[in-house]
Amino acid sequence: MVSKKNYDVKDLSLAAAGRNKIEWAGRSMPVIKLITERFKKEKPLKGIRIAACLHITSETANLALALKAGGADAIFCASNPLSTQDDVAAALVEFGIPTNAIKGEDGATYYKHISTALDHKPQITCDDGADLVSTMHQKRKELIKNIIGGTEETTTGVYHRCHPPAQYGQSKCPQIPDYCRK
Repeated sequence: MVSKKNYDVKDLSLAAAGRNKIEWAGRSMPVIKLITERFKKEKPLKGIRIAACLHITSETANLALALKAGGADAIFCASNPLSTQDDVAAALVEFGIPTNAIKGEDGATYYKHISTALDHKPQITCDDGADLVSTMHQKRKELIKNIIGGTEETTTGVYHRCHPPAQYGQSKCPQIPDYCRK
């Protein structure tokens, strides 16, 4: 269980059902299982702070567990409140991974959760929709200096929010290679 209250989920009592979903999904994810086993031994992410704004599902939970096994200090929030699995979110908290996600959360709660993830002062961001990165550019510019890398899952996030977010001024996101523009 996460020691301090840096999580916000619907109901922690749903964790057992979430663990079952995570284990079930993990059986169909052999590559992440291999990565997790390697990470347990090597700890390549030891001391790295990661903020992830992704779909909080059983599949993403397996990624979260791999990052934790690798030594990462990670926090998760939902990129899409409609896809959030409340039982999985509760299980992640029980596994010691701060998670801020509630199925159907309203806009104010959604952005509060993004702010909580950014309060973690991430060095790496994992985004689906670029809400972490765009919020950093708009409201949390002091955090940009901490960033050593990041991912964005969607083309919408890459082309409309990261490169360049003209409405926020010059983007600090790394340049997109030309081969990705085709």
